[in-house]
Amino acid sequence: MQTNKNSDPRSQLPSVSDLLDQPSIKRKVDEYSRQEILKIIKSTLDTLREKIEMGMEYTGFENVVTAIHEELAKYHKQDLRPVINATGIVLHTGLGRAVLPDKAAKAISELNHYCNLQIDLESGKRGKRHYRTEALLCQLTGAEAAHIVNNNAAATLLILTALCKDKEVIISRGQLIEIGGSYRLPDCLHQSGAKMVEVGTTNKTHIYDYENAISENTGAILHVNPSNYHIQGFSEQVPIEKLVDLKQQQALLVIDDLGCGAIEDMQQWDLPYEPTVRESIQAGADLVCFSGDKLIGGPQAGIIVGKKEFVDEIKKHPLARMLRAGKITEMALEKTLRLFSDKEKLIELNPTYKMLVMPERKIKNRVHKIKERLSKMDLQLKIESVQCKSAVGGGSMPEATLASWGLAISSNEISAERISYLLRAYETPVIAYIEDEKVVLDFRTILGTNEEDKIIQAVESVDGKI
Repeated sequence: MQTNKNSDPRSQLPSVSDLLDQPSIKRKVDEYSRQEILKIIKSTLDTLREKIEMGMEYTGFENVVTAIHEELAKYHKQDLRPVINATGIVLHTGLGRAVLPDKAAKAISELNHYCNLQIDLESGKRGKRHYRTEALLCQLTGAEAAHIVNNNAAATLLILTALCKDKEVIISRGQLIEIGGSYRLPDCLHQSGAKMVEVGTTNKTHIYDYENAISENTGAILHVNPSNYHIQGFSEQVPIEKLVDLKQQQALLVIDDLGCGAIEDMQQWDLPYEPTVRESIQAGADLVCFSGDKLIGGPQAGIIVGKKEFVDEIKKHPLARMLRAGKITEMALEKTLRLFSDKEKLIELNPTYKMLVMPERKIKNRVHKIKERLSKMDLQLKIESVQCKSAVGGGSMPEATLASWGLAISSNEISAERISYLLRAYETPVIAYIEDEKVVLDFRTILGTNEEDKIIQAVESVDGKI
């Protein structure tokens, strides 16, 4: 390749076209796109020009190619891709919350075809959207009707906008929650056009607080399960069935925002009590909303169930179309909900439940087997088996602590922060946490032998960089 002999050293840098013709870069065009590769080449050249201007010596064409590949590697790390969750947090919001059941994931993978999303196969005419999933929801919760949107915040907004605009909505001060991403319930109420009426105090709200707040302009009482925090000690909230009794005084809606949306009684697996959707429906709530990617263990979705007259009114509102879930969510949610029809297989087939109820002794055995395999590899890293405390996560059951086991990795040569970074930088990133200057991998959330093998490979890779 010819180089420019101009006195300006920056002119020695290769042209964009020469770099695009370089075989190893040319192959990357198939993986990404020409536009993406062009952007990275130009950005790399701009950076090298600045460094040369500051006194760096130009070291040749191959080093420019190497710099481009390094930038491509950084770019690739930003791609949305699978990671290994070694944090012990089952519903980790930063890692996409619930792991989809295999049946749901398989169904999604088959959606590279058309599907009967809104076609009645019997008549060949336009059918009802989400019909099958909504029927499953009614069967599992005892509700008359159901509707699906893209997340629970959207479900709350849709209910309030469609049914409570310009009306007063009574809510306990102890339930004015803020969740991830700075989403605050008062902001949602304001956006819906409803008028928020706060009652009670942060820690105590009584039935008479609601009674005294009811006026001729009251449209609803909003009951919110503050599932992302827990108040202990001198506290009290009014249960949903007592709020339903207030409807005898005046026609108003009782809306129960459950958040987590438990279908099953979690106490049967020695987990803390979490109000179920069926309990709320049986108590007489007009509408209940909850998430699809928390204690259901499915895709991100906002689910509304309740009395048919109100669900039908919600479906007619223009916002319902803007917030509705697409075919991928529909397919994944339907397959996930079907698992609840067989309680015996639920734990085996729903990863969220499998991780939540996994016995401590089983996790301990897994950890000891992996530690034994690592001990035969003559590593410089120090590997210990340690007891851990896992969490449910995703704003669910914050008081629950799950006894677990994991591996603690440390080194006299490099810091825990460096080890943690190298694990994240591995081709299948391993996300762990640091405690007492050690990187801890909690095995409750490590999925099966495939991920265990990758953990071993990742640890070996880190050891090779010491």
